[in-house]
Amino acid sequence: MSSMLKAPTSNNFRPKLNFLSGGSRARRQCNISFGSGVNVAFSKPRTSVPLVLCMTTTTETTTQHQVTPMSKHNDVAIMVNGCTGKMGKAVINAADSAGLHIVPVSFGSAKEAEQTVDVCGKEIMVHGPSDKESVLASVFAEHPNMIVVDYTVPAAVNDNAELYSKVGVPFVMGTTGGDRDRLYKTVENSKVYAVISPQMGKQVVAFLAAMEIMAEQFPEAFSGYSLQVLESHQAGKLDTSGTAKAVISCFQKLGVSFDMDQIQMIRDPKQQIEMVGVPEEHLPGHAFHMYHLTSPDQTVSFEFQHNVCGRSIYAEGTVDAVLFLSKKVQSKADKQIYNMIDVLREGNMR
Repeated sequence: MSSMLKAPTSNNFRPKLNFLSGGSRARRQCNISFGSGVNVAFSKPRTSVPLVLCMTTTTETTTQHQVTPMSKHNDVAIMVNGCTGKMGKAVINAADSAGLHIVPVSFGSAKEAEQTVDVCGKEIMVHGPSDKESVLASVFAEHPNMIVVDYTVPAAVNDNAELYSKVGVPFVMGTTGGDRDRLYKTVENSKVYAVISPQMGKQVVAFLAAMEIMAEQFPEAFSGYSLQVLESHQAGKLDTSGTAKAVISCFQKLGVSFDMDQIQMIRDPKQQIEMVGVPEEHLPGHAFHMYHLTSPDQTVSFEFQHNVCGRSIYAEGTVDAVLFLSKKVQSKADKQIYNMIDVLREGNMR
């Protein structure tokens, strides 16, 4: 993770130059290490604007927690729907490392039905849409302490949430997209517990929380500023970044006028390499977000960036959400619907 100040190259929105390159000017730099491979670099250029906040996380391989008696959670069962996808597999690996019990059942598409998928040495049977309700009810009866994790597709979000609510299974919704208002109403009208978040990466969520605090305490601080947003994800991500939408909502509270359809989505690998600066090896799994604010008179600009390579940051955060939700279910908490900020505030960080 890094944070830097750097001078503008132009007022144009040029992500690779403005957001990703460090520039060629001489800088006075201080590097601070926080351990675990996390470094923060503060660079001071000769000019003081714009302010650029750059957060980068690289996760080339899934981080494995050492399983000790203190870290085992065998009393918590987890069913991961979408286990044939890369995110589903990453969550299963992270959950297995944390000592959770992996339920050997998952939901997938009609084409995936009756497949057996091997993930970290565990055989998981995939069921199609036709028998989901009966299968879920049966599995939940066998594992009453079960939490469902959903990493399916945007088109399935609402139907799946309605199914979980009908059967009464608590769930973590990691899938983005769908009708979010309908999603929340579905849970509110049921008695299930759920963690719903467009972003499961704990450090990115902390950044989002800081943005929300700024928006609450300094409303209209950026009134009149123009905003440009670019987000780049792997080609298989069909919907617009939910994280980008969350950040934009904060900017809107800060007085910035911006419509969500103005977000520039990059899914073409060639553009991702040449325009955005995504490392080629991370084209199959990355999340780059860039925001550029400019004052009405063009004399001040701010740039924010958070980049993730790999999926382990999301998988680890999802497991934390599962453990958090399990505690809420066991304690019969009054509140039903939570997000990742709730998870962080509770200090549920392994």
